[in-house]
Amino acid sequence: MEETFIRWKKQSLKKLDQSKKGSVDEDIGHVVSLLNSQDEFFTTSSCSGRILLLDGPPGSSDVQKQNCLWLFVSHRVCSCEDLMSGLSRSSRDAVLKFEPFVLHVQCRRLEDAQLMHNVAVGSGFRNSGISVGKTGKIVTAVRSTHGLEVPLSHDGKLLVGQDYVHFLTEAANQKMEENLRRIHRFYQNLQAALSSEKPRPLSPETRNETSVYKRRRRRRREPGRYHGDGDGSLWELEDCLHLLT
Repeated sequence: MEETFIRWKKQSLKKLDQSKKGSVDEDIGHVVSLLNSQDEFFTTSSCSGRILLLDGPPGSSDVQKQNCLWLFVSHRVCSCEDLMSGLSRSSRDAVLKFEPFVLHVQCRRLEDAQLMHNVAVGSGFRNSGISVGKTGKIVTAVRSTHGLEVPLSHDGKLLVGQDYVHFLTEAANQKMEENLRRIHRFYQNLQAALSSEKPRPLSPETRNETSVYKRRRRRRREPGRYHGDGDGSLWELEDCLHLLT
């Protein structure tokens, strides 16, 4: 299973990004890099969160999103003017969406998936979970439920006034700011969790002190290394001097 996971990771990281943007979003680049640098994880898909204005047929669902016209999209906060400009190009049913951060991570073991799940939940991503596929793939999804979806036009006709669009802009921007705070908490908690799972390397000073201590302990156990009757009760002169400095 270990070799299989390594093969899956190599294959996944070699694939071209299939998203519309074609690259990892800037606000989660550090998160993706951290996970992919670990032996236990690799990311399969991600989005930092976005404010999205779609134009599609009545009753358009997420499954049909590829058939919709993207009037506006931003991975940061936006302005009312941005949305009004997008709505002016609507010819069908325009819907404003806020889609929060989502991250899918394949894990080597169930213990690794549980660690990731705990970090996600502790960072405010309450809708996270773990799934195990028939092939043995273990995936954890990091996502949130503080989304937003509001219809704004029908057959190209705006259903609301600019004041309401301004109100929705403020609401979407607040969700985006909260989303970025959760990403920051997630990254900090992930760093802490990964550090606690692995032993810290000794500093050069600590390694040197430990080495000297072991050499002295070894000398005390060796015959002929002591003054007196050889019972090890007397230390060498250099050891005594060390205590005084």
